[in-house]
Amino acid sequence: MSEQRAGDQPTDGTESHDPDFPEAFLSFMREGWRDTTLPVGPRVEVPNHAKRRAELSAAFPGETLVIPTGGEKVRANDTDYPFRPGSDFAYLTGDHDPDSVLVLRPNGSGHDATLYMRPRSSRDNDEFFRSRHGELWVGRRHTLAEKSTELGLPTVDLAELDAALAQLAPGRTRVLRGFDARVDSAVRPYDGPREEGQPARDRELAIAISEAKLVKDEWEIAQLQDAVDATVRGFEDVARVLPADRAVSERLLEGIFALRARHDGNDVGYSSIVGAGEHATILHWVHNHGVTRPGELLLMDMGVENRNLYTADVTRVLPVDGRFTPLQRQVYDIVYASQQAGIDFIRPGVQFKDVQLTCMRVLAEGLHDLGLLPVSVDEAMDEKSTVYRRWTLHGFGHMLGIDVHDCANARKETYRDGALGEGYVLTVEPGLYFQPEDELVPEELRGIGIRIEDDVLVTATGTVNLSAGLPRRADEVETWLAEQREAGPRLPG
Repeated sequence: MSEQRAGDQPTDGTESHDPDFPEAFLSFMREGWRDTTLPVGPRVEVPNHAKRRAELSAAFPGETLVIPTGGEKVRANDTDYPFRPGSDFAYLTGDHDPDSVLVLRPNGSGHDATLYMRPRSSRDNDEFFRSRHGELWVGRRHTLAEKSTELGLPTVDLAELDAALAQLAPGRTRVLRGFDARVDSAVRPYDGPREEGQPARDRELAIAISEAKLVKDEWEIAQLQDAVDATVRGFEDVARVLPADRAVSERLLEGIFALRARHDGNDVGYSSIVGAGEHATILHWVHNHGVTRPGELLLMDMGVENRNLYTADVTRVLPVDGRFTPLQRQVYDIVYASQQAGIDFIRPGVQFKDVQLTCMRVLAEGLHDLGLLPVSVDEAMDEKSTVYRRWTLHGFGHMLGIDVHDCANARKETYRDGALGEGYVLTVEPGLYFQPEDELVPEELRGIGIRIEDDVLVTATGTVNLSAGLPRRADEVETWLAEQREAGPRLPG
């Protein structure tokens, strides 16, 4: 790639190692350019974002709210990670550009929203070819007017942000902190109580946004279904290249899925877990440097993040040679029964923690049938014991949306200790994991890890499994795998 930058950056966006160009070259670069336009119009989701901002406005009357998206992050030396906007900022604006800041100012009856953004680098100055923000480096950016039309928001040049922030009163301003150091330092925290390392007032802003995200509107549900559908295609792609009779690297399978994610969406929603054999017992196995082996199982926990940043989160376990062994199927069926019990139990008004207990009891009963529990099922389920968790390890699931672990700043009483509501989307993903070094299980069980995960929408009467396009029952998985292999590899299209 072209050399970008190193060391401290000048404020004009030029590089510390840029040459001093001769005037003849500068003059030559400034002439002979045809202007370009972007075909922009209001996005279909503009009313949804406006409604969310209005709800946030109502929660904090008379106060200024500052929500930054964050900037690019250095990957190594002078290269950056691909930019992904802050989830709360994107939830409120739909904007995907780095460094932007949303400011909501009270106007007496609500709030006026203003988006501070870096406008396009026109040919009016040398930025377009000299700055790392210039269009010859990063491509055509929106003008202020174009962005305003697209998002339905008034826009102001980012260069004016410092002056705007300097006028804000700490006691009447809340900031979504931790995303933009420039904003954090410009708006002095209010002297008062602190929660989780930040002013309680600012923490309340993060909580309000997070809890608003618990209920998904129709547009969001469509985005999640879009992400899930792409994920289904990604799993199909992987199954079509998975050999039944020889080893293949986990990273090859990871890459096949990543191709689908980049083609059909924005990227993967999180680092893909591709665990062959005993790697399936490692919950967050992301090294993916192992290989598949006939006779063993392959656990894949993967999700596509779609172009509007909503992500799927799906896990399937495949028998590499096409058939589960009797013991593998026995463990698989326990996990399937646990997941199905949880899905059947979910409906509006049900407590989140009761879904957990429902799934875990089925797993505990299965562990008892395997002869592993040192006590009865009831004793194992007692909150003073929970010894079954040696082999279940994690909870039944989590909220899903514009983040893979959505609504993470919600209060415990509205999330983990709260009731489910219509429009919630959550994963249901119980599992059993028998570590290869666990001497309390029979040798034949060691190294088996099974998790089945689906993305579930809570409806007025129960649930809709958004990821039902991938089979779950053991016999259906075997049939599906054979069908994918028979169909053969394909390129995304």
